[in-house]
Amino acid sequence: MNLIQRLIKDESGATAIEYGLIAGLVAVAIITALSLLGTSLDNLFSDVATQVDGATTGP
Repeated sequence: MNLIQRLIKDESGATAIEYGLIAGLVAVAIITALSLLGTSLDNLFSDVATQVDGATTGP
């Protein structure tokens, strides 16, 4: 009975789970931000490449 009471009061495992959930949410946020930023950068570099090609093949 004493063992069960100690296990119920022990919250160290709950803290580890909370840290794991926070780390998972941060990872999802970083992945989302990088994928959006990557698309923006891809479009920017494509526009620059198009302008450079136009400048080199100009009149």
